[in-house]
Amino acid sequence: MATPKIVVLGAGYAGLMTVVGLQKKLNYNEAEVTLVNQNDYHYITTLLHEPAAGTQPADHARIAIRDIIDENKVKFIQDRVTAIKLDQKEVHLAENEPLSYDYLVIGLGSAPETFGIQGLLENAMFIRNINSVRMINQHIEYMFSKYHNEGQRQDLITIVVGGAGFTGIEFVGELIDRMPELCRKYDIPREKVRLINIEAAPTVLPGFDPELVDYAVKYFERNGVEFRLSTPIEECTEDGVILKGGEEIKAATVVWTGGVRGNKLVEESGLETMRGRVKVDEFLRAPGHPEVFVLGDSSLVFNKENERPYPPTAQIATQQGQNCAKNLVAAIRGGQMEPFVFDLKGTVASLGRKEAIGIVGKSKMFGRKAAIMKRIIELRWLYLLGGIPMVLRKGRHLI
Repeated sequence: MATPKIVVLGAGYAGLMTVVGLQKKLNYNEAEVTLVNQNDYHYITTLLHEPAAGTQPADHARIAIRDIIDENKVKFIQDRVTAIKLDQKEVHLAENEPLSYDYLVIGLGSAPETFGIQGLLENAMFIRNINSVRMINQHIEYMFSKYHNEGQRQDLITIVVGGAGFTGIEFVGELIDRMPELCRKYDIPREKVRLINIEAAPTVLPGFDPELVDYAVKYFERNGVEFRLSTPIEECTEDGVILKGGEEIKAATVVWTGGVRGNKLVEESGLETMRGRVKVDEFLRAPGHPEVFVLGDSSLVFNKENERPYPPTAQIATQQGQNCAKNLVAAIRGGQMEPFVFDLKGTVASLGRKEAIGIVGKSKMFGRKAAIMKRIIELRWLYLLGGIPMVLRKGRHLI
């Protein structure tokens, strides 16, 4: 009997948890496991707002894939996926020969959701990956450096953040921490800098606990952040943004964090999608394709209590990967698969290095205590990837 082939696409939270689970549970030669990723590293999405604002080096948010996988059990191919051919059970790559599979795990992450806002893709920047956050940081610094050389134009030191969800709020928190150092470096009075957070919904962090949201808003406003709530962006131009109602804000830096959709390769594969995401079955499989598992930002899992989809987070992707690894082993060995049940352990949003808000279990957390909890969560991810050695090697700047 031929050795089953498992192909995992994407080394995000879901893909890596699947691979780490498989290499722990499978015996040598029990399956042929291949991981495909465009980069030779995993980037920690929940830390990307820090290098974007320049409060941490970009290297702190990435880990070499070869430091995580056991290459005796997992083959790693660094390449870009160009197509998923479900009928042929093949994955096409940019540089390598097509890969055939018996089981496919799709964890290809997301793309920005623009909601049809004109000019957004062309003129805004996005917190997407290591390269994009490097560019945001360098762009902000370059704009500040031009301030005294170009007639002290206000737009050069105006930063617009579109979206007040978790990524937007965490990025604004890091910008608050970065501003004193940046202003000193370029001789700019801090009060001249404008940080503007724009959100179409009537509240910051829509759906989050109102008391915690109020704490975050008051902290931000004390630190000079301006909010425009219930205010959609209608257009993003080379000069800034135009809001619904016609107000124009001139800003040399516009960063969009207002939502994501599934990867277009999933839509192009022929799987039925909603905004690029596949409504998976109880075992995280694609409808009509029991050999295809869809995880992370490309999957749609519904909360049975309110019949709404869970938001795509690192926490749910991690648990999906753990569940998928168990079920692949069960499928190979002829065992019973386990339905996926999301266990929400809590939610913490950082507001900079020393401030955060969150709910862990049934307890609300504010300030320094919540900030410490946020670091513990990041350390736990390192532990899941590589145990104590990984925590000691990569986690020092988190402590």
